[in-house]
Amino acid sequence: MNPPTVKFVSECFIKPKYSSEESKKPVYLAPWDLMMLSVHYIQKGLLFPKPPGFDENSLKDLLQKLKESLSLTLVHFFPLAGRLATLQQDEPPLYTVYIDCVHSPGARFIQASLDLSVSDILSPTDVPLLVQSFFDHDRAINHDGHTSSLLTIQVTELIDGVFIGCSINHVVTDGTSFWHFFNAWSEVFKAKVENNLTISRPPIHKHWFPEGHGPILNLPFTHQDQFTSRHDAPLMRERVFHFSSESLAKLKGKANSESNSTKISTLQALSAHIWRCVTRARGFLPDEKTNCRLAINNRTRLNPPLPNDYFGNCIQTVKATTTAGELLGNSLGWAAWQLQQVVINHTDKKVLDWVDSWIQTRFIYQLGQFFDTSSIMMGSSPRFDMYGNEFGLGKALAIRSGYANKFDGKVSLYPGIEGGTSMDLEICLQPHFMKALESDLEFMDTVCF
Repeated sequence: MNPPTVKFVSECFIKPKYSSEESKKPVYLAPWDLMMLSVHYIQKGLLFPKPPGFDENSLKDLLQKLKESLSLTLVHFFPLAGRLATLQQDEPPLYTVYIDCVHSPGARFIQASLDLSVSDILSPTDVPLLVQSFFDHDRAINHDGHTSSLLTIQVTELIDGVFIGCSINHVVTDGTSFWHFFNAWSEVFKAKVENNLTISRPPIHKHWFPEGHGPILNLPFTHQDQFTSRHDAPLMRERVFHFSSESLAKLKGKANSESNSTKISTLQALSAHIWRCVTRARGFLPDEKTNCRLAINNRTRLNPPLPNDYFGNCIQTVKATTTAGELLGNSLGWAAWQLQQVVINHTDKKVLDWVDSWIQTRFIYQLGQFFDTSSIMMGSSPRFDMYGNEFGLGKALAIRSGYANKFDGKVSLYPGIEGGTSMDLEICLQPHFMKALESDLEFMDTVCF
């Protein structure tokens, strides 16, 4: 008997309920947007339980309200209803990618079903591969946004639950903007006011450009094949580990005590802990180099800072580097201090110097560059409001993600469902490394079940 698969029931495209003058103009992309052209979409979603008495009519009503509230939300987040376009000419030479919000059918909305229960998704030790089918744009790169939607909402009905998956082109948003949109959509849905165009945090669409550049940035290419590539991750296990507020407080206290400091944050202590444990699980030789990369928001690093509601990409990574012998031969506090220093030293000058170097080369990230079995990469953030999103179904039971942007050593951080400072870590490792991590007493003693 074949295992159940996701069945696609219907699809349509959703446009903004009203168009503004701003939405009729090209949206020119900033450096942090353009460098994302060859990586994957962002795929995150929420698993909800069905309320008592939820039936076929309830589903129809839910789908209609989701579509109506999405149409209203897109009035504010109009770039998500567009398509990518390339402006190219020979004389003078010009090659630039922008968002065209006029010649587009809108955002994609998919209805699907799966003959499995919530427990079939949450009970297995590893995240089932089937979860990848809860999202559109599987294995797509952002450049595909020329012909594919920049945003797709997929609503998958389970026997006793509903999964709302959101896939957004990473050229258009980073994690901060992704959850800004998701939060606004939930806000509009809960308002239950037809044609309500008021939201608490309107996005800021004026893109940031380095002084003397923009709004059109000319890329040094003549064809997409010169800067796009496809990358398939190796076979991996993906597992979600839960860390309670108490467990994290102990890690933070230990890291600060061992480094004779009060400055190490919970996130830095946890990242250092994961770095050490995964490095030990990988069985590196003492002289092998290892990195811990952290995704970092540049909005607050710039001077003057950009508002948190700046809509687009404003991120890069910082990293600490050492050898496996030094990392494991020193304490948790030592490792956390290395991370604390790279975060503190990521100043306005560092950001501007990095952007200036990009202006000289205008390179495009290739996902294969991030596949580095000597490193870990900490992405997403427990600070994002994920569990505050409700669509008439109550509070979500879990956060899950798709195939996109995963590789051996990728760690995504989510808030814990019980709140406080608790966190869930989605860790991707090759099977033999995951098995070793699960046998690591120092690691498993900090995990809650």
